[in-house]
Amino acid sequence: MNNLLSLDDFNSGLLQFLEASPTPFHATRNLAKRLMDAGFEPLYEGDTWQLKPGKRYLVTRNDSSIIAFVYGKSPLLETGIRMIGAHTDSPCLKVKPRAELNRRGYFQLGVEVYGGALLAPWYDRDLSMAGRVSYRDDQGQIASILIDFERAIAIIPSLAIHLDREANNLRTINAQKDIVPLLLQLPAEDTALPDFRSLLHAELQRQYPDLPVAQVLDYEISLYDTQAPAFVGLEQDFIASARIDNLLSCYIGLEALLHADDEVSSLLICTDHEEVGSASCCGAKGPMLQQFLDRLLPEVDQRVRVIERSMMISADNAHGIHPNFMDKHDENHGPLLNRGPVIKVNANQRYATTSETSALFRLFCEKVEVPVQAFVARTDMGCGSTIGPVVASEVGVKTIDVGCPTFAMHSIRELAGTKDGWWLYKTGVEFFNYTKAPIALVSLLK
Repeated sequence: MNNLLSLDDFNSGLLQFLEASPTPFHATRNLAKRLMDAGFEPLYEGDTWQLKPGKRYLVTRNDSSIIAFVYGKSPLLETGIRMIGAHTDSPCLKVKPRAELNRRGYFQLGVEVYGGALLAPWYDRDLSMAGRVSYRDDQGQIASILIDFERAIAIIPSLAIHLDREANNLRTINAQKDIVPLLLQLPAEDTALPDFRSLLHAELQRQYPDLPVAQVLDYEISLYDTQAPAFVGLEQDFIASARIDNLLSCYIGLEALLHADDEVSSLLICTDHEEVGSASCCGAKGPMLQQFLDRLLPEVDQRVRVIERSMMISADNAHGIHPNFMDKHDENHGPLLNRGPVIKVNANQRYATTSETSALFRLFCEKVEVPVQAFVARTDMGCGSTIGPVVASEVGVKTIDVGCPTFAMHSIRELAGTKDGWWLYKTGVEFFNYTKAPIALVSLLK
């Protein structure tokens, strides 16, 4: 395991990736750029593929999901495929199709809540907007491009406590009327509203002066916090940022794959729409991974045999035990930040971990001297889920769910430890470079 990133280099790159990736579209573009800079060849799903051992490939779907593949020199039937899976999306506020509002002379935009967002932290933040815009060019062709306003252009002001004396005890948030962002004060209440598509057109002209945009047709635009990711704490023990769930895992998978050798076949998949159930053409419930494997291994018998020798690490954040709310955890399963990656277990298959995949992951951690923790939800509380059970059930690959412990999951600003991501990255490199079939276990039937 030569030339591994140091802890400082890993975290420096992580903060840059988080800041540069305000939406799944931007995250996927940044992942693809890093991979192409490292020699990965882009594939296009509409083309015929001729995949060759020793080569490295990537393919995207919907501009928001990506598969990167190292086609190892060793036969697939000997080694199987090492897979790491994560997701590119995070809970946020998305601009509605007809968003323009005039309320007492204030120009506001109607938004939808995407995913299970923790809404209270969205108040009083300096917000910007980013996403994908589809437009008609001056030749009448439809094209899409990414946009990022970058600067603070919106805010959702809190209601003063003088007007809601029970704010600290009983305040609830109505997603339709209480979290409408404010962008502009109009000259008068009866002033004509700015057209949001026209605003996007003007911003595209500013960012891409030579782009022949005749008309903005539609968009997928999200709001995001402009505060940059940062190290926090007296000893800089923590990383605070938006979208740690789950861009941290995407970055871990990326760096692990970039440090994988060409002997064994390795795959990274980062899909969109996990926060809303993964049911889309580019989500984990969609056919993207299965179709990739079908094209890699068209013969069914061989494909099933390779999958049997394969394994996936589903990487998604874990709930660290909060020192102010320790009773929200099982007393024996309260992961601590900066104490190692977390194996996530659930008897009702909200996580895909099995004793076999857990044992192998513990082995990989032991080989690179990485501490391991475990998480099980309280029996009297519900449990979140990941792409792990989805991929395990759709593809049939043996899977483990792991993640870095974090605080404030689904907040506009989450908190992680500075060490756990680096430790999981080291474990991922060991996993990718393991020369035996990951599930080289003796069947109980033999």
